[in-house]
Amino acid sequence: KIISMGYEEKEDAKVLLDKAEHLIFEVSERNLGQSFVPIKELITDSYEKIEDLYHREEFITGVSSGFDEFDEITTGFQPSEFIVIAGRPAMGKTAFCMSIAQYASISKNTPVAIFSLEMSKSQLVQRMLCSEARIDAHNLRKGRLAEKDWAPLSMAAGRLASAPIFIDDTAGITCLEIKAKARRLKAQYNLGLVIIDYLQLITSSGRVENRQQEITEISRSLKGLARELNVPVIAVSQLSRAVEQRIERRPRLSDLRESGAIEQDADLVVFIYREEYYKPKT
Repeated sequence: KIISMGYEEKEDAKVLLDKAEHLIFEVSERNLGQSFVPIKELITDSYEKIEDLYHREEFITGVSSGFDEFDEITTGFQPSEFIVIAGRPAMGKTAFCMSIAQYASISKNTPVAIFSLEMSKSQLVQRMLCSEARIDAHNLRKGRLAEKDWAPLSMAAGRLASAPIFIDDTAGITCLEIKAKARRLKAQYNLGLVIIDYLQLITSSGRVENRQQEITEISRSLKGLARELNVPVIAVSQLSRAVEQRIERRPRLSDLRESGAIEQDADLVVFIYREEYYKPKT
């Protein structure tokens, strides 16, 4: 079928490559069975899952964030979920997502793929090292570490080096490229979590008439990736400037930048908001 696609279809080479990799992935995952499943099979599977949940001692059923109160609300990031972490600049979106990645990979040994479109690999690793070692990132950038900082920094480097974290910092990466790379990690390392920082920097794979259509296509594609790989996909998203133009700065769903499709596609939307940023004296 892949060979015939190459001869018959007149689509872009990247689109054909995406279709071919999708077919190969389906074969490797044995997903080429029938589309319809008798409800009897689904009921049996669901009943077994309910029994398993009943006998579990912990309440987290998905990928834990490492934040107990947050996990109590979400019960963890569930397989096939598309999660959006949104906020205005300087709210701590990247820091929050990197903390999730570190906890999932180091504490739970969950393979994590990070697509960093805003920061380089070295910048990201430095931030993760500082976070893991609990040292001042500003001092590290200036080369002004205290003697007491070296021991925790060395231990943090060891933990991160052993963690199943995979970082890609390709600028202007497309959804097709993200899907292809994530499929390979799923096949090779049983990928458990995908983090993308951030959604508005992804380049559309096809031709679109305007920016809103482009973001809609990207959002739908990421939702499809989560379902295809059966892993949670977390995408960082910017908010529109409308937040800055009103008295109440707490974000709303309508503030998601450039497309209403994001709020429609997302299974979970998390807003990062820091009161002290807007009201430093309160």
